Amino acid sequence: LFDSPKGQRQMYKRVLGGGYLDGVIIASTPVDDPLIPQLLEDKVPWVLAGRHPDARVNYIDTDNVLGARMAVEHLIRLGHRRIGTVTGPLNMISAQDRLQGYKQALEAYRIPIDDELIVPGDYSEAGGEMATRRLLAASPSAVFAASDSTASGALKAIRDAGLQVPGDVALVGFDDIPLATSLDPALSTIRQPIEQLGSMAADLLLNMIENPPDDSAPAHKMILPVKLIVRASCGALR
Repeated sequence: LFDSPKGQRQMYKRVLGGGYLDGVIIASTPVDDPLIPQLLEDKVPWVLAGRHPDARVNYIDTDNVLGARMAVEHLIRLGHRRIGTVTGPLNMISAQDRLQGYKQALEAYRIPIDDELIVPGDYSEAGGEMATRRLLAASPSAVFAASDSTASGALKAIRDAGLQVPGDVALVGFDDIPLATSLDPALSTIRQPIEQLGSMAADLLLNMIENPPDDSAPAHKMILPVKLIVRASCGALR
């Protein structure tokens, strides 16, 4: 999809409005994306790869809240109490959910939530590096990065500050993309089943096209499980 709202509207009119597609899968959309209400109004068969608060949206997502909580609780069990996080863009549900999971873990262990340890990012390596430079001023002993790309930038910022991972600052990411194993040290992270999510979204969309749901039928909503992958960056493996 095009980046600008005007470009999106033009794309919608040209492709979807022209009847060239039978259905659509949308991924990585902000919660206020204007395409969402447009698709709902036009009753185009579509599936969102990602959770959405509108009860009418058919979606499949991974458990971002639980995944973030698992990552932070792992760091807590390793003895960390000053755990910072670099979030994703907070206009996206996935980033909101991962921040919620971070806070849930701290609350479960009665660790006060410190706003200085929460720095917004954008899921990118460059954004992770910039945000971590700010975060280090609060002296975290560990960092939960809301994506593996963010964690890669965080690793660079930590090293540029003269610190070591995991000796001075432990690090955990989210996604388990191939980048996670190419970093040094290898990145502990939350694995989400991206291929399964994509396959299930496609199957759901095809079923909706072949068997159009009744207007009164509830929307399909599915949350897939995630898994903590422990590698060297968190300090658990020496």
